[in-house]
Amino acid sequence: MTRLLSVRDLRVGFGQDPKANEVVKGVSFDLDAGQTLAIVGESGSGKSVSALSINRLVDFGGGRITGGSIELTRADGSVLDVTKADERTLLGIRGHDVGMIFQEPMTSLNPVHTVGAQIEEAFRLSKGLTGEQAHRASLDVLGRVRIPDAQSRLGYYPHQLSGGMRQRIMIAMALAASPRLLIADEPTTALDVTVQAQIMALLAELREETGMAMIFITHDIGLVAGIADRIMVMQNGVAVEQDEADRVLDAPQHDYTRHLLRAVPHFTSGAAVRGDSARPTASEPIVKVDDLVVRFPVGRAWFKPKGAIHAVDGVSFDLMAGETLAIVGESGCGKSTTARALLGLNTVTRGDIQVTSGRSGRPVQMVFQDPFASLNPRLNVEALLAEPAIANGQRLDADLRKRMAFLLDRVGLPQDALSRYPHQFSGGQRQRLCIARALMLNPDVVVLDEAVSALDVSVQARVLDLLIDLQHEFGLAYLFISHDMAVVERIAHRIAVMFAGQVVEIGNARAVLHEPQHSYTKRLIAAVPAVERRRQRFAVDMTQVPSLVRPAGYEPPAAQWREAGEDHRVRLEEQA
Repeated sequence: MTRLLSVRDLRVGFGQDPKANEVVKGVSFDLDAGQTLAIVGESGSGKSVSALSINRLVDFGGGRITGGSIELTRADGSVLDVTKADERTLLGIRGHDVGMIFQEPMTSLNPVHTVGAQIEEAFRLSKGLTGEQAHRASLDVLGRVRIPDAQSRLGYYPHQLSGGMRQRIMIAMALAASPRLLIADEPTTALDVTVQAQIMALLAELREETGMAMIFITHDIGLVAGIADRIMVMQNGVAVEQDEADRVLDAPQHDYTRHLLRAVPHFTSGAAVRGDSARPTASEPIVKVDDLVVRFPVGRAWFKPKGAIHAVDGVSFDLMAGETLAIVGESGCGKSTTARALLGLNTVTRGDIQVTSGRSGRPVQMVFQDPFASLNPRLNVEALLAEPAIANGQRLDADLRKRMAFLLDRVGLPQDALSRYPHQFSGGQRQRLCIARALMLNPDVVVLDEAVSALDVSVQARVLDLLIDLQHEFGLAYLFISHDMAVVERIAHRIAVMFAGQVVEIGNARAVLHEPQHSYTKRLIAAVPAVERRRQRFAVDMTQVPSLVRPAGYEPPAAQWREAGEDHRVRLEEQA
């Protein structure tokens, strides 16, 4: 194979004295054309900084390469040492030679331009396409990353798309220039397993067609097993182990690698469902949702909407005290809209939501996916924890401070955390703060919207254990929204599977995962990545998600259900 990239003794530091503040300490690796290198490690290990150094984007984040070399073989056969290149030369390699997919799409997309304009700009800058050519190319690339209603989506702004949809837009933009090396920094973190499998299959296909190499940064070792040729494990800025993927996964040599492998949640098709998976018994459910409908008007014709997005259509479920109901499904299927409707954050078109509270305060609280965006950076922890209580009419007195101290202890944070600010905590610690804040008002129900999806696997495992312990201690009911089936298997008592705004299967977690009845549930489970699947084609189903945009006045046919067992119901599928 042709050597594409050679990194030797790379050192990167930050601050006024970067040599004294190195976060990457002597990393070396090689990458051949068509090869995939996976860089794994926890937050702060230096994996993203190492990757950002390859096209010198680290310079824009306050970083400086303090030593080493990065030799990139260009399309004409010349070798460029990126560490010594000027900005004009670097502009020539970014996008064309080295493409980039970032983890957080909302901060990468321009909020004042439509996604169509941004994708077309990528084609204009990389391939000189304009007008109708750029438009057709944009439609084609959106189809390849499996975005439904591609024509209408081009006119959307980033805030009008779900997190998974936004990430697919970012991937489409990166693919526009057909780069020879693609750096993917946690590119599928926000995606559900079926779309994740689609994207991974697409990247594998492009690699075979074009000889494109990839550097894949992730904490999902199951995903790595399916695509990586080589794996490099990083800890505290050092590459502690690197070898062929099979050797690292089957016979890890370093203690830290073994620690990471032990922390990975393994999906077992229902065999690893919680030991207390029996549904809690109670006379009445604490939450009862009946025929919930949420629609968003689109377009205008003579001051009336042309149609509506049927985001949630006829969803019904109940939730007992002490129970965890997991809602799973693809991004855009309506699971987060359902949760937001429960909290009153979305206007309900029709349907009934009843919450029976046995406690004072506000019975439903929420923990969001991104803890840093959920916490005001100008407030210290004491003010952050006191905020919901003060908003509920309480005073910052000795009793309130006592509750703060109690909750900090329960989520495993020290008492001196009260005087610190959000940026002084790790991602996992910030999510623990969000959990403590959600419990300040002693709620009955906590809605967790992808609350552990952005965390490293070892931190994720600790937060899940914490949630289970808190549920037992306080009798909490959880509405747990996730795209990670292995996580759902570990925490859920019951599962509701959503597809195109509707619940298609609901029941006992073990039954749904072990004996799925609906075709969509089967596709969802078949797409789950696993360490055991090596270099296999990802399970890809090209079935397009039906459009949720309906004409004004449209009402879907009434749902028909069948019983698939005790506490297990499945929606009858419409015949083609």
